[in-house]
Amino acid sequence: MSRGLNKVQIIGHLGKDPEMRYTPSGKPVTTFTVAVGRSWTSADGERHNETEWFNVVVWGNLAEICKQYLVKGQQVYIEGRLQTRRWDGKEGQKHTSVEIVASEMMMLGDRRDAGDNHQEVDSTSADNGPAVAEDEFPF
Repeated sequence: MSRGLNKVQIIGHLGKDPEMRYTPSGKPVTTFTVAVGRSWTSADGERHNETEWFNVVVWGNLAEICKQYLVKGQQVYIEGRLQTRRWDGKEGQKHTSVEIVASEMMMLGDRRDAGDNHQEVDSTSADNGPAVAEDEFPF
């Protein structure tokens, strides 16, 4: 049997502050949007810019870290998988949403982009291995 691959990596800027809530069982989930820009020059020499918006969902301890440290406008690296959700609206209309379910997050850019929030991340907070104190990042 062959295996598939569902992996996505983006670098962009948060469109708004993360929002966190808890499932009925108490598991934290944080959501936010990330804008990723691209630019190109067409054959006629005209410059074009385009922004793609991604909905990001983060679960567990990483969700709490994202809520605590990320702010609107901050540059961030997100790695995870794509997930499609489908549901019926109140009047029977069909809805579809594609989102990134994040498994990794890294704060990028100038630390001042995120305000004065220079707290350290506790090494026991992350689901995916030990976290690194923000002062240890080389940027």
